[in-house]
This record gives sequence, C-alpha cells and structure tokens, in this order.
Amino acid sequence: MKKILSVALSTAMAFSMFASVAFGADAKLTDEQQFNALKEAGIFTGYPDGQSHLEKALTRAELAKIIVKSIGLEPVNGVASYKDKNYTVNHWAAPFIESATQAGILNGKDPVKKLFDPTGNVTVQELAKVLVTALKLEVPTDANNTASDWAKGYVAAAVKAGYISEGVNYQANATRSQAVVAAYAIYEANQVPTVKSYKVVDPKNVEFTMSDNEVVKVPLEKALEANKETEVKFTYKDKEYTHKVTYVTTVAQKVESVKSEALKQIVVTFDGSVDAETAGDEDNYIIKDRSFHSATVSSDKKSVTLLVDEKSSSLVNQKEIELEIKNIKNEDGTKTFSQKVKFTPLDVAAPTVKEVTGLGTKAFKIKFSEPVNPGAAMTSSSYKIDGKAIGASIKFSYPDTVIVQTALTTGEHTVSVENVKDFAGLGVAAVSNTFTVTEDTVAPEVVSATTKDLKEVIVEFNETIKAVAEASANTSSNKASRVVIEDNKVRLFFNNPINYSENTITLKGVTDYSDNKADREVKVTPKLDTVRPTVSDLELKLNSDGHYVAKVRFSEDLDDASAKDKANYVVKKSDGTVATVAGLNSKGNPTITPGFDGNNKRVILVDLGSELKTEKYTLTISGIKDTASIGNVMLPVTLDLDVSKAAKGEIDRVWYGDAEPGYKYVYVEFNKDVATSGEGSATVAAKYYLLNGTTSVGQLTDENNDVDILTSKSVRIKTKLLNNINQTDIKNYSIQASYIANSEGEFLKQNGRYELTKSFSDSQYIGIKTDSVKAISTTEIKVEFDSKINNLSETDFLIGNQTAYSYTLASDGKSVTLKLNDTDSTRLPSDLKNADGTPIKLSTVAQSNIYTQNEHGVKLEENKNLTIVDEIKPELKDDSLRLVNVTATTATYDISFDVTENVKFNTSVYNVGLTDQVDLVNRNLEIEAVSNNVTYKGKVTTANFGTGKTVTFRVEFTKDGQTVPNLGANASFYLKVKGDNETNKYIVDGAGNGLKGDSLSRYYKN
Repeated sequence: MKKILSVALSTAMAFSMFASVAFGADAKLTDEQQFNALKEAGIFTGYPDGQSHLEKALTRAELAKIIVKSIGLEPVNGVASYKDKNYTVNHWAAPFIESATQAGILNGKDPVKKLFDPTGNVTVQELAKVLVTALKLEVPTDANNTASDWAKGYVAAAVKAGYISEGVNYQANATRSQAVVAAYAIYEANQVPTVKSYKVVDPKNVEFTMSDNEVVKVPLEKALEANKETEVKFTYKDKEYTHKVTYVTTVAQKVESVKSEALKQIVVTFDGSVDAETAGDEDNYIIKDRSFHSATVSSDKKSVTLLVDEKSSSLVNQKEIELEIKNIKNEDGTKTFSQKVKFTPLDVAAPTVKEVTGLGTKAFKIKFSEPVNPGAAMTSSSYKIDGKAIGASIKFSYPDTVIVQTALTTGEHTVSVENVKDFAGLGVAAVSNTFTVTEDTVAPEVVSATTKDLKEVIVEFNETIKAVAEASANTSSNKASRVVIEDNKVRLFFNNPINYSENTITLKGVTDYSDNKADREVKVTPKLDTVRPTVSDLELKLNSDGHYVAKVRFSEDLDDASAKDKANYVVKKSDGTVATVAGLNSKGNPTITPGFDGNNKRVILVDLGSELKTEKYTLTISGIKDTASIGNVMLPVTLDLDVSKAAKGEIDRVWYGDAEPGYKYVYVEFNKDVATSGEGSATVAAKYYLLNGTTSVGQLTDENNDVDILTSKSVRIKTKLLNNINQTDIKNYSIQASYIANSEGEFLKQNGRYELTKSFSDSQYIGIKTDSVKAISTTEIKVEFDSKINNLSETDFLIGNQTAYSYTLASDGKSVTLKLNDTDSTRLPSDLKNADGTPIKLSTVAQSNIYTQNEHGVKLEENKNLTIVDEIKPELKDDSLRLVNVTATTATYDISFDVTENVKFNTSVYNVGLTDQVDLVNRNLEIEAVSNNVTYKGKVTTANFGTGKTVTFRVEFTKDGQTVPNLGANASFYLKVKGDNETNKYIVDGAGNGLKGDSLSRYYKN
C-alpha cells in the first residue's frame, strides 16, 4: 500500500506540469489523439464498433481501470469483495476495482451493503474526488463553488491544480472525454524516459539522448575500450539507467605488436591509425645502445617500420630486447602512446631480390626484401648478367639497395645474385630476375623538399641520384657541409642554419647514372624542431674504479655544452638535503665533468664519486638543450637513484638476539634485496658459517627450516653455536655467507669471491653511527642509525637535560631529526656548551623505557652518551649593526655588529695576508647605506674580529665610483652575508661552519 501511495504522490508532483496539456489552450494532442495513445497503452478500450465515443458518460468500472492503469497500480486478481449482481472474480473490471479500493482511491457506492455499481455513471465532482485522493492533493476547508457540500473541497483542489475546468456543472455526469484528458496527463507524467540514442564524444564522455529529447552528458571515470561493447551507468531524473555503448573508432588505441623479422628493422603495429608526424619521428623510439635511421609510417597509418642506424649494431636473433615508444599520438589526438614493449627478434627468412630497375644503359639497381650486409653486396662477383660474370663498380645504399654500374645494351636482361646475406647471416636465394634497359637522356627532376629543423634539408628526385657537385641555401656562401645520397633522396647538412622563412636550395651538378647532369633549385620553408628533450632511461652502475656512474639516456641528441655542464646535475638525499660527499661539491653537483657515452650524443655519463651510501638519492637534471638550431631546453626532472641496486653485494650488518632456551638468533642484513629461491637463495642454511677471526667455527645451523626471511634484505637464523661464546667477545666473530644472489639472480661478490663476510656488531641493539649526531640548528639534532627504524619515540632521547619535543624520520628510515621547542629557554647555545663549559651531549634512556625499534623488533641501544657535532651556522644578529665612529673628513665609518657565536677569518684554510682577507670579506658581504632615497655601496678597508661575537669593519661608501664624505643624518645601513660565504667558509665559527648566507643586520641613524 505504501508503494502504491508513493507512486501516487510522485504522480501528483509531476501532474501539474501537464495541466495545460490536459485542459489548456496549448494542448498538442486532440482528445481523440490522446484517447488513441491511452488505448495503445491499454488504459482505455474502444467500443465494439471501433469508435472512442468520448461523448458518452464515464462508468465507475471504466474509472477504476483508468486510474489503476494511469498511476501504475498492480491489478488485484482473484478477489471480489463487492456483492453486486454479476460481480465476481471473473468480472472484467474486478482486478481494477479491487486494486483502487485497496489503495483507498475508490469506495463502494453503498459500503454497508458492499455494493460498487460498476455500470453506474461518475459525476464530475466524483471524478474530482478520485483524482484528488489518488494524487494526494491538499483539500481546502473554505471552498465555495456549486458542487455538493461534500465535494466542494475536492472540486476546488482539482480546479486549482487545473484538472477540472472551472464553472462546469460539477454534479453532471463526467464524459469519457473529460476522463481521457485527465488520464493522459497522469499517464504522460508517469512515463519513464528511455534512451533513444547515444553518442561517444570521446573515450571518457558519452551523451545520451532520452525519449523526452533531453541530452544527458555522462563523464566516465574509466575510458571506454575501443570497439568493445561496455555498460555505462548514469542517473536521470532520479532514476538509474544502464545502457550498453560501443566506442567505434578506427584510430589506434593500443600497440598491437612489435616484431623484428629482419635484424636491422622493427615493425610496430597499432590496432588503428596513428598520427603520421609523431609516429614518423625516429626520435620517439628508443632502444638501449642503438639509434634509428628512420621511422616509416605505412600508407594505412597502422604500422611503423623502424630502421636501425647503419652505424648501430643490429639486433640479436632470438634475444629479448625492449623498445620504448614515446610521445606518439593516434590519428585524432585522443591518445598518446608512451610505453615500453619487450619483444624477441626472430629472423629466419633469407632475403630475396624484391626489384631490379634499369637506370639507363650504364647501371641498374637491385632492391632487396630486407636490409642486407654490405660486405658481399658490394662485391661485383656476387652478380651475373645474362649468366655471365661482369666487371662492375658497386655502390651500396643503406639499408637494402645496391647500384651496379656496368655497360648494358637496351632490351631485356636477367640478373642473378649470390652470397649476399642479411644481418642474421642468411644468404639470398639464387634466382634470376628479369629487368628492361632503356636509354635515359633526361636529367633528374625535383619531386619535393622537406626539412629537419634548420640544419638539414631532404630533397627527393624522380630517379636515383649518382652525384651532386655542390649544394647551398639562399646564397652561394652558405654551402652544405655534407651531402648524403640515399637512392633518390639527397640529404643536405648545413653548419649555418637556413632561414625561418622560405629558402631557395640550389643543387649544382645533379647527375643520374646515365650521366645526365643539371642544376636544380627548390623552395622550402623549414619546420622548426620545438620538442624538448626528455630523459628516457637512467641506469646507475658501479664502475671498476669504485665510482658510481649515472648513465642517462635522452630522447634526442644533446647540445654539447649544456650536457657537460656540471651545474645541470644535482644529487640530493632522500630527505631533500644536498648530498655532500666525495665526488660532489657543496651544491650537490658532480666534481667530474659529465661526458657522452662514446659518440652517442643521446647518452650522458655522470660520475657521482665513490662515497654514496647504500640508500636512496635523487638526481635532478635541468638546463640541458637539444641540438636544434634554436635549442629546446628540457623541463627539470628528478630521478630516483637507488644506490643499493648498483652497489657491490655486501652484508650491511650482523647482530644477535635471544631465541628459545638453548638457542640464539643471528640476524644478517644485506645491502640488496636477496633471492629467496633458486641456486642463489638466501634461505639455505648450509650457506652460513661462523668464523672466529679467519678460522671456521662451523656451519651456523644444519637445519634448513631455521632460516627465516624477515625482509627483502634480511634473514634470521636460529643457532646453538653462540651459546658458549662470551658475549663481550662477540665482536671477534663474524658470519660468512656464500653464493647468495640478489633478487635479479646475480650472485653477490666480495673481493672477487662469492663469499660475503661481516663481523658481529658490538651490541645486539640498534646503534647510532659514530660522528653522526649533528646539531644543524639551535633546535634540531640529526641522528643516523645503523639499521632501518620501523617505530621511533622522541622520549627515548635526551638532548642535554631536555627531552626532544618532536621528530622527523627520513624516508630511508635510517636518520631522524630531533627537534626542541623554539623558545629562549629551550634553544641550544650556539657553541653547544653547558653553563660550566662542558659539551652538551645526546643520550638514550634505559632499555626498559625505550620504544624505538627496527623492522626486526630490535630496540635502540640504551644509556649511550654521544658527542654532538657542531654544524650550527653562525648568523648576524638582526638590528645589531651600529656606528661606533664616523670620520667625515676621510669619509670612513667604523661599523660594529654582533654574531650569534664567536667567528673568525678562516686563515687555516685560506692562507692569505690581511689585504687578501679584506678583499674576500668584500666579496662575501654586501654593505649599503641609504640616505635621502639614494643608495651608496660600502667597501671594507679594515676588518677586526675583536672578541669574536662582536666584529668591527671600517667602511668607505661610494656612489658611481666617487667617495661620499658624509651621508648625513637619518641614513639607514644594511649588512648582508652572501650565500658564497656559507659554502666557501671564509668567515667561520670555532667548528668551521661558515657564516650563514642571507643573514641580515640593520641600523637606522637618527
């Protein structure tokens, strides 16, 4: 019942929308047309004569059917609750009368006698009551109309809603016509719109046109797969729809295959058409240690044939290799392909002669079915004409064409080829090929000209070219530095860029193989290279000299100067701070100039020194240009450097812990992820031995199930061998692990042997690395651990007598920055000394109070007292600048200022005299004065460090090179430290920390 009434309520909300349809002047359908629509829907039934008879009076049975059908109630079958004569469950209207009665919409004509009167007529006011009841309309209590008293409110509500016309005889019988227009409005309001059609705008947007002609735009979270039927769900008018759609397209959506059936060629096939410009750019395809000569797009734009450069080695038959595809768009630009595809070259077919063409009476051309090795192809004995050996001059045009120069008569000839092989070593089949020779007396004609940036022009001719005497662009002085002939194409290379606008290319002495010669000109407007170079691959390796070298591959050739600029490479630690180790300067730049990998201008080798630790770093590369005439500068990119993958195989740490009675646990942590299966598995117990010095004590355990993998880099071994060892002597013992492989299956070596040895740590607990505790500010202490921390608590540490307030754990889990509250009472003194002059130390609490532990559950070592290394940079105290003496006659000012701690000139590093010291001060400090809105530059003439915390300089001020005698009253003075001093450390504190760059002190004279 609730469901029925809710349908009626929703109908009431929509019903008013159709009032004008029912009774207004704007009705689109006539009463007869509305009747026909309702008849089609099964709501009305015509009379046996086929007529609608809308003029006839409406019966109570007809009203029951109309109301049930219109608002979507379920007919009630098998029930006859009324006692009318001939009214049974088989009466045609019984299911509708019973349904409307149960819904409380219709009542019997005589409820006491249980009579309904199915054939009785319905008055207009009774029709009004049924409509108002069914649609739950509000009934006014003060209605005033000509209806009966009981019906006044119902009629007023129906008239107000527009369902009954005002002023009619409400007590008269309702006609079928009046019922039709009301029922049609209800029926139309309850119609659920259906999907009439859809349009796939793009793979992530679909537009549905509904049966009410509304368009619903549906954005998709997941892109549609091309040419595959997919269900799409959406909501319209509070109803959920599911409709099947198909994104029909002929443009490429995926790489279908990558194959190499000739070892100098690769065919990339897409499932549809691609953009010819991006797909035809060989720079968009990358294979490690090889370059491409060209990328040729097929006529249907569904495949690309890549030709490996002549100077690059061919692919290896049946050895898997990886091709990277970058920046290739499909034909409508809706998808860009950037992916790596592994494939296995398979060249099992011998080359064949594809075509033989006569080039006049002095030469002929043979084109093979695939790239061939130039060796035998350039030998005249490989060719016979009409069954006879010939003396000929052979030209090889990479990759698959030879031109045989020999005298020929006009007419038909046969040529046979032998010994010519492809790059897989397969020889051409000995088959004779027929060709026709005709006399050629016409010089070559230009077909087209294109450019590759501003320094390369490709001119295509209508026949094979033998020679070009000279080529130039615009003027005879701008000659091509190199001319390369490739069959009917001539590539011209210029040292000086051609014009951005139209150019005239002149080729002199263009000669074909019949020695027809002519000068030719062609106009060409260049297309600039505007594509930035990108990094396509990075590999970090450990060289034989122990240096880590980043091998960075780019998408195109690089400009020499920018690629070798050390400042364009910055190495940082995982916490974002600059890595300052041997091989890198204070800015994280390599100290060794980067260089190209041989002649490959796309691969740069960056030497990062030998001191990187087995952790993660980042390498940021920026400022590098390509070789385009107007060099395109790469966007900065930050790449991950995982030193642990490049580092030689080692055991990082060995320690012990308690196990069940009679056993100890030995923990072995490697610097690389280790194999857990196969020959190099780290889980084999027989691979681990206990050593005392160099003497073997024995196999650590003989039970295979006593080796557990704890993490990707560590194992735990249960053993009895440690039970009789005095634990204070544990540091004299070590673990030897043999034939352990990394996760990639490579066996780890130490000193050229497959045996890794590491002594036990002094403690079974997590240790803090020696000299790793550093104060980097007066509120921050940095600490490095010898194991990766899984859980840390700042309450485990005391800095002097203070507990750390908070901490930041680095992403590698091996270093933490402990922080104190930033208040006058909690900040550390800059010299890290207590009031009694003793050094402030970092200590750990008792073991029972320690919560810090590593990923193996091992806790931090207790009761450690560690010296804090001073890395706090001294700073100028703000507003401590003051004038202590002014000598107006000599235009000198004695300026004094305070520093946060004692400083001095670093003569131990810079062994210079007083004059040089003053020069260095001037180069690293900025001193200015402003008087009457004029700025004057200051120059130090004498420097006096005094007590160390107070420094005095004698300064001269100048303007436009002229000394200023007196700045007058109300001048402002500024002193700022340049960043170079912080790095170069000219002025330092007692610990050698450079005066902090960009610190500032001011003074306002009055």
